[in-house]
Amino acid sequence: MKKAVVLLSGGLDSTVCMAVAKSEGYELYPISFNYHQRHKIELEGAKKIAAHFGAARHLIIDTNMDMIGGSALTDKKIDVPDREPTDEDVPVTYVPARNLIFLSYALGYAEVVGAERIYIGVNAVDYSGYPDCRAEFIERFQAVADYATTASAVKKQKITIATPLQDLSKKDIVLLGTKLKAPLELTHSCYNGGEEACGHCDSCKLRLRGFAQAGIKDPIKYRGE
Repeated sequence: MKKAVVLLSGGLDSTVCMAVAKSEGYELYPISFNYHQRHKIELEGAKKIAAHFGAARHLIIDTNMDMIGGSALTDKKIDVPDREPTDEDVPVTYVPARNLIFLSYALGYAEVVGAERIYIGVNAVDYSGYPDCRAEFIERFQAVADYATTASAVKKQKITIATPLQDLSKKDIVLLGTKLKAPLELTHSCYNGGEEACGHCDSCKLRLRGFAQAGIKDPIKYRGE
């Protein structure tokens, strides 16, 4: 059976991305990261999501990105913003070089398990301020990946970086996840990291707007409901 590594944060986008990989006939090898993020509760969701999809193996990597800092998600001295990001700025929730680091781990994992694809739920519509969510970054990482492993550089076994959500709005992602019967009720999107989503951080606002525009009730609990 063909294999795929899926970057699985436990959030909405990565879960829908995993549902896409499943629908395309891949045996799933999700990889998640405990990078000392403020919202590490998402990893509990990731474990349940991996089990839901019957993943062959769920790898969780520990990496200490709060030592670098520079992000509201890893530095508790920086507040998580309540406003949604705009196209003109890079939000303080951007974690420096996060997708570069995560994709590098995923590439090594893909070579070891013999995967032909790496799925990542990057999206340039809602978070165009994140440089590592843009198509240009993925294209350049793919070019490096083609020369970075024995599988690709020596054996000519291409490992493709797949970004099925790249040009979708949050509404479209919700609709796609619903169509594929992704377990959206298991996902965590809140950047503040509580048992219940806060409903007012930028991530919660984007998620709630996406569900509202899709005409679907968000299945997770929000504080005060």
